[in-house]
Amino acid sequence: MALPNTDEIIEDLEFFDDWEERYKYIIDLGEHMHKMPRELQTNDRLVKGCQSNVWINVKFENDKLCFEVDSDAIIVRGLLALVMAAYNDKTALQIRQFDIDNYFKALDLEQHISPTRGNGLRAIVAKIQSIAHVNNDQLGTA
Repeated sequence: MALPNTDEIIEDLEFFDDWEERYKYIIDLGEHMHKMPRELQTNDRLVKGCQSNVWINVKFENDKLCFEVDSDAIIVRGLLALVMAAYNDKTALQIRQFDIDNYFKALDLEQHISPTRGNGLRAIVAKIQSIAHVNNDQLGTA
């Protein structure tokens, strides 16, 4: 199953009446993501600032950044799915230009997750944006 895009996720979440149903949907998104191979779950791929273990691996294919992500927590895998809908298989410039704050606001997400999960989510976004910035600079398109 391919992940829905950001607009589809926002629309899907608006369909649910309460946050318990929304959490189930987010967890389901995470369950449908490919698992990162164990050999890639290394310390150098760990995202600092996350309560749970979160690993990010990136490959550069056809001018796009393709991410492999994983976590040892099911809700965090779901949050990663939300982030991947915004950032995966995009150019560095598209990642840098995407308004993640507006996306999270549209999801009404941050007030419904714990502060530590929110900090972890921000750490994941910062890591991906940093990767995009480095790749943009290497391409001379900063």
